[in-house]
Amino acid sequence: MGVSTVMRSFGRHLLRSALVTAVLAFGLVDTAGATGRVDNPYAGARVYVNPEWSALAAAEPGGAAVADRPTGVWLDSIAAVRGESGRMGLRDHLDEALRQGADLVQLVLYDLPGRDCGRLASNGELGTEDLPAYRAQFVDPIAETLRDPAYAGLRVVAVVEPHSLPYLVTHTAWRPDWTQRCEAVKANGAYVNGVGYALAALGAIPNVYNYVDVSHHGVLGWSDNRKPFLEVLARAVNAAGSTPANVHGVIANTANYSVLREEYITKSVVGGQPILQTRWVDWNPFIDELSYASTLRRELVANGFDAGIGVLVDTSRNGWGGPKRPTRSSTSTNVNTYVDESRLDRRLLVSNWCNQVGAGLGERPVASPAPGVDAYVWMKPPGLSDGASVPLPYPGENHDRMCDPDYTGRPDATPDPSGAWPNTPPAGTWHSAGFQELLRNAHPPL
Repeated sequence: MGVSTVMRSFGRHLLRSALVTAVLAFGLVDTAGATGRVDNPYAGARVYVNPEWSALAAAEPGGAAVADRPTGVWLDSIAAVRGESGRMGLRDHLDEALRQGADLVQLVLYDLPGRDCGRLASNGELGTEDLPAYRAQFVDPIAETLRDPAYAGLRVVAVVEPHSLPYLVTHTAWRPDWTQRCEAVKANGAYVNGVGYALAALGAIPNVYNYVDVSHHGVLGWSDNRKPFLEVLARAVNAAGSTPANVHGVIANTANYSVLREEYITKSVVGGQPILQTRWVDWNPFIDELSYASTLRRELVANGFDAGIGVLVDTSRNGWGGPKRPTRSSTSTNVNTYVDESRLDRRLLVSNWCNQVGAGLGERPVASPAPGVDAYVWMKPPGLSDGASVPLPYPGENHDRMCDPDYTGRPDATPDPSGAWPNTPPAGTWHSAGFQELLRNAHPPL
């Protein structure tokens, strides 16, 4: 996400209009700022616009149309907290938020030991045994900065370690995609205790609102994934001095592509066959994010979380607009054809996650868009790559075949093409062609 000082300065020229857009999306607030604990931190809040991302977006043809939108600030290394190589650090972002007159800043903590153990594209800097370093060199400096009285008037939404806890279910023995790294962090408790420590440290700060990642319906929709995940989550929120009270909400679809509503899949049976048995649905009781998030929220409350727990949904890349977007339900009597012709999500497989061809910007960030949903957010800054399409020498990244457009899945399984873009850069760096397609395929259209 690094940009030069010149680029950052260019981006700041856009921020006056950015604040107007952010206020319109999230509602008007008193100019004195957002103070006091609230049920929904997004309600009535001006949300910080990251000038680094804004400059990158504005430099693309047509990018000015969205360069004023708030996105998540990813703290993905120890150095990212303090800032390095011309990049803004945490304190820089907070100071800029105050300068903008913003009320809310969105942070993503993303540096667990053995990070992203189920993938190779973004493994990070800490080994599976480096929990002490994670606590002392990553979480503690973040908490110390956020405790500064200068920032007490800012609401801080902290998304704590996306992808991590679901991997302790989906990528441990003896699941088909299990990895030794996921087994290692499951055995030594690095993920559970790391997440718990972060929740406890940040939850003690009155103006911080923690949200825990709950993946998306294409990973945890099946009950044999979701139920054990709820058990893992319960352990994490009670680990390392934390309690469920430190969790203000959950976030679904972080950095993913799943649609909010599959509005044209209206039948459960076609030609005498249930859509559950189709290759796309594959016995998953959920086909979109809002139905999944609503059910998961009820299950969390039933498992002891606060009845007011909120949900965020990342809509940065789930629009799936453009000429291939269906405009009505299929009339086919073949159940697979019906689903494929009706679905808005155009991925080849619902679990495909890397730089998906055909994706578009989704709903713009907005507060309280649906019951129980605190906000639609762009937590993943659109335009940043998910991973390199070919092996590249880049710190913290090993090549993941799911980012290779020629990859067709495990040799012992039915061919499952990755659906990834060719010629993509390493994770977290700017992918110009991909961003331009997100603009073209935005839905609602720009």
